[in-house]
Amino acid sequence: MEYQLIATVAAGFESVVNTELKALGFKTHSENGRIDFTGDERDIIKANLWLRVADRVMIVVDSFQAEDFTALFDQVNAIPWENYLAMDAHFPVTGRSVKSKLHSVPDVQSITKKAIVSRLQDFYHRHTRLPETGATTKIDVRLLKDRAEILIDTTGDSLFKRGYRVDHGEAPLKENFAAGLIALTPYRANDPFLDPMTGSGTIAIEAALKARNIAPGIKRHFAFEQFASFDPTWLTEAREEAQAAIKNDIELTIMANDIDQSMIDLAKVNANNAGVLHDITFKQLAVKDFKTDLQNGIIVANPPYGKRLEDEHKAREIYRDLGKAFNSLTTWSKYILTSDMEFERFYGQQATKRRKLYNGYLRTDLFQFWGKPNYKKHE
Repeated sequence: MEYQLIATVAAGFESVVNTELKALGFKTHSENGRIDFTGDERDIIKANLWLRVADRVMIVVDSFQAEDFTALFDQVNAIPWENYLAMDAHFPVTGRSVKSKLHSVPDVQSITKKAIVSRLQDFYHRHTRLPETGATTKIDVRLLKDRAEILIDTTGDSLFKRGYRVDHGEAPLKENFAAGLIALTPYRANDPFLDPMTGSGTIAIEAALKARNIAPGIKRHFAFEQFASFDPTWLTEAREEAQAAIKNDIELTIMANDIDQSMIDLAKVNANNAGVLHDITFKQLAVKDFKTDLQNGIIVANPPYGKRLEDEHKAREIYRDLGKAFNSLTTWSKYILTSDMEFERFYGQQATKRRKLYNGYLRTDLFQFWGKPNYKKHE
């Protein structure tokens, strides 16, 4: 069955996810926060398994005008929900409304839910409440200028949850955000790569996963596995194909440093869980002490932002250290993420380019300092 699909994506990464989907063989249409494409059940599996930077993959079940609750109920009720939901399915409904007559989101959610329940009761010949004790399928109703869009989430936990990271109470960079930063660089598997403030290791691990062509979703589960029409052999086959596509015959030069040995220890655990521990050289090292003879490398750094006033001085001292350590590496390209718009002043160099990104709700810029490699790259 052919579905209308969207990959949802954080602002600033639309072009990256668009490129990813095209590389997977899809024809795409890009909008703010989403990329539209079409595909069947196997394509849903492929997109969830392979997309590194997207948040989730959703089915567009239907789209229609809805200026009153009767229109909303009738058209939601007309959707063949039995194709997606088993009789005991648990199906929470989320919603949003922008510039629409049906502006009460709780009411929109409630009417949508009632319409689905009515359809399923008729189909399954049940006159009592549906049990909702089975697998969860999340449904989203979005209203924009009186047009309703009904979506089913095929992903479950957001795609950034690869399954390799140990929770330790802090809020490190999300895996898909780290993968997005790497995708904005020219990094290829034969380039030296440095994450100078590795924290829990996410940037270095994502670089290794990309270089080895390891599908980011290869070890996790997805919401689509619970769909009534899903054949589990499809996922087994897709995982086997992904396993066969891993590049085991290459050597990587990925360095991950941090001043805190406890973070290095944690990063090693995460790298081991991801299957790339042997690809990354972890080292307890302050930024200012980094030296290398390697040429033509890529640096991706996520230094502390100094969001609180008492941290700002310390953060800017680190920016100075970054500049002193890296400005002499003229063949290297450096990509540094920070919310401090005065970063360049303390780093000591003007960026070649800046790109606005949102890390959650926080505006950050990716300051890009393009190097001059001493060979023609990737001939």
